Amino acid sequence: MSRLETGVLTMTLLEVGWDEVVASALSSLSESTDRVEVDVPESLPRITADPALLERSVANVIANALRHTPPEASIRVEAGAVGDRVDLRLIDTGPGVAPDKVDQLFRAFQRLGDRSNDGVGLGLAVARGFVESMGGQLEAEETPGGGLTMVIRMQAVV
Repeated sequence: MSRLETGVLTMTLLEVGWDEVVASALSSLSESTDRVEVDVPESLPRITADPALLERSVANVIANALRHTPPEASIRVEAGAVGDRVDLRLIDTGPGVAPDKVDQLFRAFQRLGDRSNDGVGLGLAVARGFVESMGGQLEAEETPGGGLTMVIRMQAVV
């Protein structure tokens, strides 16, 4: 987080596919990912990113969704081309977040509604910082029917 805040984050930008990033992110998690359903076609346009930083960002968002989604519910990860972007959507059916609290999700050391003592509230702040440092966006949207959808938007390689 300190490297992000001081602007000294070192990146190695490469062309990468969302399918590769998501697979790496899932394999990096210590918790079970059995509840994660993935629909990320290999045929999507590639994006330019630092693969390690983008993998960490995706892993942080998935870990957050696993923590806040009921154990019997699944989490969906899907990607699609939207104009000149390729968006990754991480969809959960957890309790969601009140619209007036969404900005707080991305503040360092913020843990909205957490009932456990796991983590220090840096995961989403770091994820957004990494994504933005690569020219992308990480935003939260309400999941229709309840929950939270995190969207990572990255420019497609032309």
